[in-house]
Amino acid sequence: MSTLAVNDIDLGGFEANNAPAEFAAAALADGEIQWSETHRAWVLLSHRAVAEGFRDTRLSADRITALERLAQERPDQFALTVELLSGWMIFRDPPTHTRLRDPVRRAITPRTVERLRIRIAETIDELLAPLEVGQEIDFKQRIAGPLPALIIADMLGIPGSERARFQGWSDDLAQIVFSVQPGALEGGDVHDATEQFTSFFRELLDHRRRNPGDDLISVMANDASDELSAMELVGACTLLLFGGHETTTNLLTSSVRLLHDHPDQRDRLVNDASVELTAADELLRLVGPAKAMVRKVAVAHERDGHQFEVGQRVYLAILVANRDPSVFDRAGEVDLGRDASHHLGFGWGLHHCLGAPLARLEGYITLRRLYQRFPDTELLDPDRPWSGNALGRGFGRMPMRLG
Repeated sequence: MSTLAVNDIDLGGFEANNAPAEFAAAALADGEIQWSETHRAWVLLSHRAVAEGFRDTRLSADRITALERLAQERPDQFALTVELLSGWMIFRDPPTHTRLRDPVRRAITPRTVERLRIRIAETIDELLAPLEVGQEIDFKQRIAGPLPALIIADMLGIPGSERARFQGWSDDLAQIVFSVQPGALEGGDVHDATEQFTSFFRELLDHRRRNPGDDLISVMANDASDELSAMELVGACTLLLFGGHETTTNLLTSSVRLLHDHPDQRDRLVNDASVELTAADELLRLVGPAKAMVRKVAVAHERDGHQFEVGQRVYLAILVANRDPSVFDRAGEVDLGRDASHHLGFGWGLHHCLGAPLARLEGYITLRRLYQRFPDTELLDPDRPWSGNALGRGFGRMPMRLG
């Protein structure tokens, strides 16, 4: 194994969460690829190394095999959770990944997303309508949480009244999805959420096969019937619901904090129509919810002079790659007008997020509408530190006074 860096990489530490520009610069100064004693894993840091890591089939995205082994040591209910997650393409390698992805890719078309533009604007206006200048709210609870959940429910053909239930189920599943040590988790809430998710979507899929509409579930239920098993289809639906609102909620909340710290860019978002096509990607570059993605070495190989052995973990450090000065000029600055579309917040290659166009649209419309209506909004806890682990960062709440 190669010589360790002087400053050991800790993606879950205070500096990575609260001083990402400085953290990224210091990390890259010690090399594009490093071994982290903190994580007992390789860490790919530069934009080049992370992009190559996403594309390299020698690095496996498979988390299901490990969860299946874990299920043998846990109560029977845990096996149902693993079966549900086995339908999540983000946890699988080709050819299974391809088989799971194709029906979703065919269902989420640019036309499908674009026709939601008006619906997103209507939804944010409905959420803002009862609010008044001077009112104190938790932005995450009142806006950032409900909006993407309502939009993805609309896409899936699910009544918005079910949003509260979905939010609870997603929060419970997030314990496994975002855990670096799922074996340490207690299973009660996760098991309950799995059973309810599974029961709900099985019934809904059966109904949509008999009575198809123009929603996403109807398309998938009838298009993917020969490609996916019943449980894989349920898993695909829960991934869409989970990914469609959990990550967007965190993006919106973190963006509010970033724009508060950079009022010139907040004003630009409202007054400069030219940033419509660029603002969301710059926000995703800097405060996207994914800090890193985890892979495992499936095939031993050498990488820039480092020997990667089978079974070793590899962190694709998106937070650092998105601040690589060799790719992004003035990488530590916020510039909503820059073309940051080559950021890695949506993944890369085979694992590029299918919901990226929707996330961009929701982010831009929601934040612009918020600050058009309440341009003098202030955060009530502006100095609260960011929190997170090695995989992501964000805020559990975002109290603000509307102005």
